[in-house]
Parts: sequence; structure tokens; C-alpha cells
Amino acid sequence: MSWGPLLVNLVVCAGVVAVLVLATFLYAMRVKVHATMDTVWPLGFVLIAAVSFGLSAGHGVSGRRVLVLALTAIWGLRLGGHIFARNFGQGEDKRYASLLRRNRGSLAAYVLRYIYWPQGRAMWFVSLPLQVAMYIRVPVSAVDRLGVALWAVGFGFESVGDAQLRRFRADPANTGLVLDRGLWRYTRHPNYFGDSAVWFGLWLLACSHWLGVLTVAAPIYMTNMLVRHTGKKLLEKHMARSKGAAYADYVRRTSGFIPLPPRASGAGASRWQA
Repeated sequence: MSWGPLLVNLVVCAGVVAVLVLATFLYAMRVKVHATMDTVWPLGFVLIAAVSFGLSAGHGVSGRRVLVLALTAIWGLRLGGHIFARNFGQGEDKRYASLLRRNRGSLAAYVLRYIYWPQGRAMWFVSLPLQVAMYIRVPVSAVDRLGVALWAVGFGFESVGDAQLRRFRADPANTGLVLDRGLWRYTRHPNYFGDSAVWFGLWLLACSHWLGVLTVAAPIYMTNMLVRHTGKKLLEKHMARSKGAAYADYVRRTSGFIPLPPRASGAGASRWQA
């Protein structure tokens, strides 16, 4: 482990994240759509991985560095493109609109405090396994291969789940219904589960050094945010209000996060599990 270069990497990436977040803030203030940050979020990790790859040249095993960069780029570019296509032309996201309504002072100061800087800090923190992995000088091992396998499972759940939801929403016949087919039959949030698995997989690529093991706090933090804060919790409140009894029945039958076989729900169960 090259401690000095790694420390420089951490500082440089913190500066890169600050510049990226500030640029996103300025653009969002101009177009009045702060949901822009949702698209930038996964792309920020690609940028961090690319910067770390460049800075770590000569300080880590090339195969590991390429692997970390490739897996991060595949995940981030796919997710960024998906969010951009989903949000394009839709105006402000309901979550951000609700947050903005609470502001009573300077809008710029408010959104910097409650939207941009928190997400910038989280981006840098969650990226710690990526940055550390770039400087590990141990050849790729069985643990790394396990990380790639876990990443692949997560990427599959996230990308397939997003595609299934997109097709479901595009069919007018599904208006007012709850998606309970495909991966959504086994977990109410295949995309969030997949995102968590991706980050635990990337963390395993840093586990060939004790410092990388300590960065387990990063995927734990990401999973906690997905389950208890910005992801699952907010979405399920909205779904319960908009879908009513159909969604309540879906909740009774379907695992909230980890994919599991669906449970029977009494009368009408065969229809909802089809």
C-alpha cells in the first residue's frame, strides 16, 4: 500500500467531488430542476474511479485497477443513462419539490445545505473502497472474484428491475396496478437491492488489505440510505398513498429488500402472484 499517494488521491477526489457538486448546483439553479443531481450521482463515482485510476498508476496492481474502473464505469454509466432518460422533460422530482417547499430563506443556501453538500460528502465516503482498491499491490484473488460475482448479481437485479418497471409503466393497461412480476415478485425493490449488492461487491475488491476491509462502512452506509432514508422509505410512503389496498397486499406478500419467495395473502393471492 502506497500511503502517501493514497492520501493525495483522497484529497484530490474530495476536490473533484466539490467541483462536480458545485457545477451541478449552478446548472440546476439555472434550469430550476434540482433532480439533476440524481443523474450526476452515479456519474460522479465514474469520475472518481477514473481520477483514482490515473493517480494510482505505478502504485497498484494493474489488473485490479482496470477491474475496479471497468465495473464502476459499467454500473455508473448505465444508471446515469437510465435516470436521465426517466427524468428527461419531467420537471422537478416530487421528493425535491417537497423539500424545497420547506425553505424560508435563501434558496441557494438552502439547496446547498440540504441537497448538494450532503450528497457530495456521501459520494466521497461511499467511494472509499474504490480509491483504496486502486493502491492495493496484491494480485487478484478468490475474494476479488467473489466481489465480481456479487457485483454481477447486483448489476443484474438493478438493470433488469429497472427495465421491467420501465416496460410496466409504459403500458397504459397497468395504470393504477402494482408491478408484482419478474424480479418484483421476490422483492419490492430489486433495483435498491441490486445497488447495495454492487457496492458490497466493489468493497470486496478492496479487502485484500486491512484498510480496505475497514471501508465496509461505505456499502453499509449506502445500504442504510437506500433502505431507511432516501430510497425505500420515501418510495413506499408514496406507493401506499397512491396504490392503496393493492400495494398493502403486495407489501404483505413480498420481501421488502432481500429477494425471497412470495408469501400467500389469502383471497385473491393467485391473481397477485401471477
